[in-house]
Amino acid sequence: MTVADEKTQLRVGRLVKAHGLKGALKLELYTDDPEGRFAPGSTFTLQVPESSPWHGKPLTVREFRWMNSHPVAFFQGVDDRDAAEGLVRAILWIDQPIDARSGDDDAWYDHQLVGLSVVRDGDVIGRVARVDHLPAHDLLVVTPHGTEDEVLVPFVSQIVPEVDIASGRVVVTPPPGLFEELADDGATDDAAASDPSD
Repeated sequence: MTVADEKTQLRVGRLVKAHGLKGALKLELYTDDPEGRFAPGSTFTLQVPESSPWHGKPLTVREFRWMNSHPVAFFQGVDDRDAAEGLVRAILWIDQPIDARSGDDDAWYDHQLVGLSVVRDGDVIGRVARVDHLPAHDLLVVTPHGTEDEVLVPFVSQIVPEVDIASGRVVVTPPPGLFEELADDGATDDAAASDPSD
């Protein structure tokens, strides 16, 4: 299999609120081409709780429109407000070729980020274990070197100012406290290394 044939999952939107009585849902968009992504007939994989009747089922667009500057979509099988309410907070995913480009310089696929070295103040302090997707923003889940702990780093430009896929690293400038246990461990190691009694 070539790289061009491989697929990854790309998150394109979230259903945030039922709209009206005919099954419409307001969207939070994670794409710069909403008309293309939500064209009639477009089908998505749903991220919903296992208890949801929609778990494991695809969702197909019937109609996409803008209402008072808000993106709104109608989907097949969602014909009334009750059905729409059952989909609120669902995240929509599509299959995407791994080598496809999104057109957004600040957008990366999960598989591109997992495994990258995490650099703070010029030092490698850990690796990206996975990416968690939350409604407010994404989180880089970082495993610090020498531990099995996980540190959740908000994936926002103020805290992750640089992502260098080619060099295999992300630069972080975390707020005080986020990686404090690493600083404490480092100080202990430095003290032990300089102890003349060894």
